[in-house]
Amino acid sequence: MWRGLWTLVSRAARGPHRLCTRQGSGYRAPGSGATIFALSSGQGRCGIAVIRTSGPASGHALQSLTAPRDLPPARKACLRLLSDPRSGEPLDRALVLWFPGPQSFTGEDCAEFHVHGGPAVVSGVLQALGSVPGLRPAEAGEFTRRAFAHGKLSLTEVEGLADLIHAETEAQRRQALRQLDGELGDLCRGWAETLTKALAHVEAYIDFSEDDNLEEGVLDQGGSPWGWEVETSGISPPRLLLSLSFPPSTADSEVRKLEVALGVHLRDARRGQRLRSGAHVVVAGPPNAGKSSLVNLLSRKPVSIVSPEPGTTRDVLETPVDLAGFPALLSDTAGLREGVGPVEQEGVRRAQKRLEQADLILAVLDASDLASPASCNFLDTVVIPAGARNPNGSRQRLLLVLNKSDLLPAGRSDLHPDLPSHLLLSCLTGEGLDGLLEALKKELAALCGDPSTGPLLTRSRHQHHLRGCLDALGQYKQAKDLALAAEALRVARGHLSHLTGGGGTEEILDIIFRDFCVGK
Repeated sequence: MWRGLWTLVSRAARGPHRLCTRQGSGYRAPGSGATIFALSSGQGRCGIAVIRTSGPASGHALQSLTAPRDLPPARKACLRLLSDPRSGEPLDRALVLWFPGPQSFTGEDCAEFHVHGGPAVVSGVLQALGSVPGLRPAEAGEFTRRAFAHGKLSLTEVEGLADLIHAETEAQRRQALRQLDGELGDLCRGWAETLTKALAHVEAYIDFSEDDNLEEGVLDQGGSPWGWEVETSGISPPRLLLSLSFPPSTADSEVRKLEVALGVHLRDARRGQRLRSGAHVVVAGPPNAGKSSLVNLLSRKPVSIVSPEPGTTRDVLETPVDLAGFPALLSDTAGLREGVGPVEQEGVRRAQKRLEQADLILAVLDASDLASPASCNFLDTVVIPAGARNPNGSRQRLLLVLNKSDLLPAGRSDLHPDLPSHLLLSCLTGEGLDGLLEALKKELAALCGDPSTGPLLTRSRHQHHLRGCLDALGQYKQAKDLALAAEALRVARGHLSHLTGGGGTEEILDIIFRDFCVGK
């Protein structure tokens, strides 16, 4: 019996250890036996350019360019004269660093050359490295791919690094840095450990219920008849410590808690994805209300043509902007009215379609012309319906902006008794802009989420695997046979493993790494 119990614990624990500790991913990067090199800093003239290598020949490459000097001390910057190994011609006087593996970004031997950023210097050093036997230019994302292959980064951390490189707003930077620091991966590993313990209990009932006369339904009765731990320090072979006790929580109760946690994260309404790619903010209103002026004001550049002639904008004009630290795709639309021609009618149709797709509507009205039929019609057809709740209890987010406040008589505040909550703004003078930006910040924070409150799901891949995990837990609850229940737990744990990088397919990895530049 004891031999069988040890086999059971080993089998249950073997899989999750790959999730709970930082080991190699099991994935081998294409051509990972070669030594690669690339310019890691940006292209073009700059003060300092960073060129790095990764692979077994990195030490030889560093010595070849700095001969006759020896390798510098590990992780210490040293000034060296770089020379072409073929001709001996001096190339530059640079700082060099040596990172012997596995204590490096990729887990392999790495070297860095911090050279002057002139094109001739960079080109000369790259050509010199290309002449060293065993070295080849790196492909896009290959350094990070090797870091993943050697267990230096999980797949969620790789995605966080890519997001950090592409971050354009403060909120994106905070979110990407937290994911790079392993916040989402740690959460998934904790969930995987919960499933591992539950699976160990279920398999124990399967293997020993007949021999030890365990009662049927013990999974639901509040405890396992034993608990165990494995002691490995200084002992060969490892010793199994068994204690007859009733742990405070059962497999079923732990699974129920995990279901609740997964449900909370899956109900985040795509906030993390909006934070990564930008919320869709649509500026709409009747003709000549100042929509294009507002778009230009928020984007700080002349995106749209501004004219006193109604109907100037006849198509949807989109521009990415940073609104109060959050990313947004700002859309200027045609004025909503009965089109006077086929082109304007098509523009109105496209504007109405954008309104249906919007995450947030900036409804713009002329504060000096609220009684006009166009303004009243816009209030009745767009503003008021947006404030009504949908059958699912939610409502479309909308901010009502009354533009041209500079045309109002001094001291006038009672614009209309039935007017919904609104913001006064003058695109001409900029008065009211700070209040609008503060309101936008609150709305976008609700749409995109606050990275400081916990991990956000920034990709549809995350949603897919958590949904698959939750579905598998639902099958576990419905299973009448313990063998089927155990299999459902394995499937659920497999989804968490795929989310952090274990067992990922080549196609998925290609999609993730292709967004990296050469040299990263």
